[in-house]
Amino acid sequence: MKIFGWKTPRDGARPALSTSGGAGGSWATAGGWPQSYEAQLREGYGRNPIARRAVRLVADAVADAPLVASDPALAALVTARSGGQALMGDVAAHLLLHGNAYIQVLNDAEGRVAELYALRPERVVVEPDAGGWPAAYRYAVGANVVRLNAGPERPQVIHLRSFNPLDDHYGLGCLGAAAAGIAVHNAAARWNAALLDNAARPSGALVYDPGDGSALSPDQFARLKAEMEAGFSGAANAGRPMLLEGGLKWQALSLSPADMDFAGTKAAAARDIALAFGVPPMLLGLPGDSTYANYKEANRALWRLSVLPLAGTILTGIAQGLRGWFAGAALSVDLDQVPVLADDRQRLWASIGAATFLTDAEKRQRLGVA
Repeated sequence: MKIFGWKTPRDGARPALSTSGGAGGSWATAGGWPQSYEAQLREGYGRNPIARRAVRLVADAVADAPLVASDPALAALVTARSGGQALMGDVAAHLLLHGNAYIQVLNDAEGRVAELYALRPERVVVEPDAGGWPAAYRYAVGANVVRLNAGPERPQVIHLRSFNPLDDHYGLGCLGAAAAGIAVHNAAARWNAALLDNAARPSGALVYDPGDGSALSPDQFARLKAEMEAGFSGAANAGRPMLLEGGLKWQALSLSPADMDFAGTKAAAARDIALAFGVPPMLLGLPGDSTYANYKEANRALWRLSVLPLAGTILTGIAQGLRGWFAGAALSVDLDQVPVLADDRQRLWASIGAATFLTDAEKRQRLGVA
């Protein structure tokens, strides 16, 4: 039986595991994409509106998903705010961005579970045993390091991770897959801002042609450059007439059609970012998307393909991790309470209700009704 990504010992036999990677695993560095997770967050999630909106769409939907729990106290732990954080939303965001989520189990004086708190994943390092299986987790904040037990019965931390074919201990987030699109999208945004700063038109060249073959002196060149930057650059100086001295003439420079297609390049990059995080581009307001007939279909696709699988992974992992305190713990999304799935559930109820060959108990089981 697997619990939180590792196996319980069986007859003392455990295959050896590799310990490749470090905290947070390995990251892409091509194309100037930063290597550290913190730098990736600043460049990707912090500065890119498409990536941030895509993550928030999925994470907020997971946080707002109605729950069905085997124990009311278990549901209260999952939905409660601890330290100002919404547990489900933060865990979902960590899994999307980092590929790993670590939930600390905090106990009261009697040993009962008092709180669940999502730890920052880049601060956690897996401590494997002799066989390569996780024995503990080290959580470092500056010089302070806390060692958290990873026992299968009553662990101090629950580790949830996405699939990573290259690492045994750390999951693989979506941020690396979106890296190329984010880099292109951010570069296109900087290009657009620079174009606006330069009067929203391609730059030109000052051509010095005195007729006698002489060149500008270094002092003349520096003075001319400073006057151009002070008096004619920037959006505030757009359209301002230029007064040139003798021997100087202005030659406008134009961009090729390929150079001017940065808007199309930016839109394509935005779609790649949305694809990496599993969000239909239509929900992000991206132009030219005709994959779905309307927003209702796109919303249904978001829930079916992204929100429900991610929520199921989180809820199942939490339930397994807390079975030492809650026997037979079970958590799931209440599909009948999700508005965007109402039509699908109504058809399911109608079809199962009309199945006369099923008993009432079988119908309730197929509908997920206790």
